[in-house]
Amino acid sequence: MEYALHEVLEVQEMTAFKTLCLTKSKTMKALVSDPKLKEIMQQEVDTTTRQLQEFASILSNAKHE
Repeated sequence: MEYALHEVLEVQEMTAFKTLCLTKSKTMKALVSDPKLKEIMQQEVDTTTRQLQEFASILSNAKHE
C-alpha cells in the first residue's frame, strides 16, 4: 500500500513512543508487589507488543516516494 511520507513518519513516531511505554511497563512491573496491578501492567505489555507488531507490519509494507 502506498503511504505519504508524513504517514510513515507518524507511524514511526508512534512506534518510538510505544517502545518507550513497553520498556517502562516491563521495568516497573518487576518492582510492583500488588498482584492486580501486576496483572494490569502485564496486559499493557501484551497489548503494546501486539501494537508494535502491527506497526512493524505497516512499516514493512509501506511504499512511499
